[in-house]
Amino acid sequence: MDEIVKKLAGLGLPGIILVILTATSGGSSAAVAAALTSVGGPFGIVGGIALLGLTTVLADSVAGFGIDAILKAVYAERSKTESVRALVKEINDLPITDELKLKLKNQLSAETTSTYTEVPEEPRTVEIVDE
Repeated sequence: MDEIVKKLAGLGLPGIILVILTATSGGSSAAVAAALTSVGGPFGIVGGIALLGLTTVLADSVAGFGIDAILKAVYAERSKTESVRALVKEINDLPITDELKLKLKNQLSAETTSTYTEVPEEPRTVEIVDE
């Protein structure tokens, strides 16, 4: 068991996903191939294997920058086109820590207050002269 765990740990997140696919599909090699085919969508088993590779790239990116920075950037970008109220509701429903939820909400509220603090122009006086 320890040897299997060490080998799967070497594979990282794609290994974990492959174990989950194997467990849910019954464990036979035909069932694993069918699961990879279904996960691959229109690209079949090649798409399933490519998806495992893509999860490796995404997991490395998240590990490099940190989930905090990535979520803050995503919600900052979405706040440009979506309502802050809807985003805050979505943040409340995320399966993350309360501390991270608070950080995200504070960032959203800071961005909305900074965009609306523009000083209005003074009214101009226009003189109409008849000639």
